Amino acid sequence: MNPEDTLEKEPLGQTATRGDPLSNSGVLEDAQSLWLELRGLTHDRFRLAALETQRAGKSLVAMIVAGLMVAVLLSGAWLGLMAAAVLWLVDNGVVASSAILLAVAFNLLLALILCRVIRRKSRYLQFPATLRSLQPRPPGHRDAEKP
Repeated sequence: MNPEDTLEKEPLGQTATRGDPLSNSGVLEDAQSLWLELRGLTHDRFRLAALETQRAGKSLVAMIVAGLMVAVLLSGAWLGLMAAAVLWLVDNGVVASSAILLAVAFNLLLALILCRVIRRKSRYLQFPATLRSLQPRPPGHRDAEKP
């Protein structure tokens, strides 16, 4: 058989063997191309995360400022309501100093109630159910679950 005939019959893309540097360079180029794509995608993801973090930070600052303004406005409204209540008590025959003391006592009682609510709710900040689920169960408890 003529060697030239066998070369003509082989498909063009399959003439390279495993030891051929042309074949290895194609794999290396593919790997390098994939690596560059991965780096580009990773960079894009980090850039997106950075931009969203920046936007979240600005939103948080705006929310805190708005919350402080609401707190000041509500405090002013509460003081106005208390002043109106004191004036109403004075108009109905209560001594001014007693009316003011009554308003102060009401405010202190309300503050005490709110402190108790805060104290009760604060135990949920420790994630008690999650902590309980992460602790190992005693051996007797595992046997009781299996019928």
